[in-house]
Amino acid sequence: MKRLSIILAGIALASWMLFSGFNVQSVEENEPESITWVSMEEAVQLAKKDGKKILVDFTTVWCRWCKVMDRETYSKADVIKYINANFHAVKFDAEKTTRTFTINGQTYKHRPEIGRNGIHEWAVTLMQGRPSYPTTSFLDSNSKLITNVPGYHKPGEMLMILNFLGEDAYLNQTWQQFQKNYKSS
Repeated sequence: MKRLSIILAGIALASWMLFSGFNVQSVEENEPESITWVSMEEAVQLAKKDGKKILVDFTTVWCRWCKVMDRETYSKADVIKYINANFHAVKFDAEKTTRTFTINGQTYKHRPEIGRNGIHEWAVTLMQGRPSYPTTSFLDSNSKLITNVPGYHKPGEMLMILNFLGEDAYLNQTWQQFQKNYKSS
């Protein structure tokens, strides 16, 4: 009889949790799972509305370090959280993206005749004629280039870069000054 009461109580509790909307997720499960990547066109429109900066992750299919950065940096909860809160993020395959678009009155298209795999004019323009992968480009809310950060960056290093640009520290101090005073969270 006692065993039947325990089983019935367990069923009642499980039913209550299921139908009452009780959430049994842990705090970690409530953390964002990934960066909210949007198209360039969407990022431009969103930035105009809310004033956030734009982060562009330039990549290619063959880029080994791009994959390492995705796996080791862009997958970390603190990096994800900071990017999602402070930037509109765009993942842009510089060789595969073939759509034509216009930003700030300038039209950009894929140029299949350049290089082995072709390249998108927008990537060449933002990376100032020196494409390398990975490169993270940071744009202001008007889609104007702030800076390019080429190469792979570990999560802590990327967080420092994100803070430097996201908090507008670059407007009133050098990168070296910022590094000296930076306190990671």
